[in-house]
Amino acid sequence: MSEGGDFVDLLRRDGYRFPGESVSVSHSPGDLPFHPTEGTTILAIRYRDGVLVAGDRRATAGNVVLYDRADKLIDLDAYSVMAISGSPAVAFEIARVLEHSFQYYRRRQLQEMSLNAKLRRLSLLIKENIPMALQGIGTVIPIFATFDRKDDCGKIFFYDALGAQFESTDFTTTGSGSPGIRGVMYYQNRWGERKFADMERDEVIGMAMQLLDTAGEHDSATGRYERIADIFPTVKIITASGLEGIDTDTLRTLHAQYVDGGASA
Repeated sequence: MSEGGDFVDLLRRDGYRFPGESVSVSHSPGDLPFHPTEGTTILAIRYRDGVLVAGDRRATAGNVVLYDRADKLIDLDAYSVMAISGSPAVAFEIARVLEHSFQYYRRRQLQEMSLNAKLRRLSLLIKENIPMALQGIGTVIPIFATFDRKDDCGKIFFYDALGAQFESTDFTTTGSGSPGIRGVMYYQNRWGERKFADMERDEVIGMAMQLLDTAGEHDSATGRYERIADIFPTVKIITASGLEGIDTDTLRTLHAQYVDGGASA
């Protein structure tokens, strides 16, 4: 096999071998004899009252659907959510450490950790996961959504696999289904009847379900609404009042209106 020009090949050319990798055999992370469990697609949108975060429910291993009830939105505190794409095992551990860090700081300092400190902590945890990410079995690309009570507005941050942090003023999406909806989100927010920032709660929830349904149409790793099992995407909103999960009855009603009924947001 010819050597490529990426960082992983450079490490192997210089003699480095990842744990479990034979010294005499050179192969790429994609040649590992198993497929890690992965989850996609997630998105976040800033709307009139705060931030909406949503994710499909499918977890896959290669071309095998392992689970259709996965929760990819993890509550970190009363005003923060981490949405995950990639390896759930690693992501859940990162979320657990984050949640404990936030709680420990709050109890020790008798105040909330600053937003900047929360973002740096998440970035550090992702950087510490680089060895797993380089092996192709532990990549985590999260979205961090929160309501900043200091600035009185919702905020969205996304990361790459190495821990670089970026802020999105309007929306973001990641996961295998994200290429199919990123352009749709840009078009809707730029030339749609109403920008995301002007949408009301039910309207933006309906838009999120339309987007996830579109992602599932073009990406086999993204789950769509399961009629027989009555499984909807996970949707949460964060406002000045705190974090709220959208219940199944509300999702069923809005799905019928915006997805089945084809109502335009």
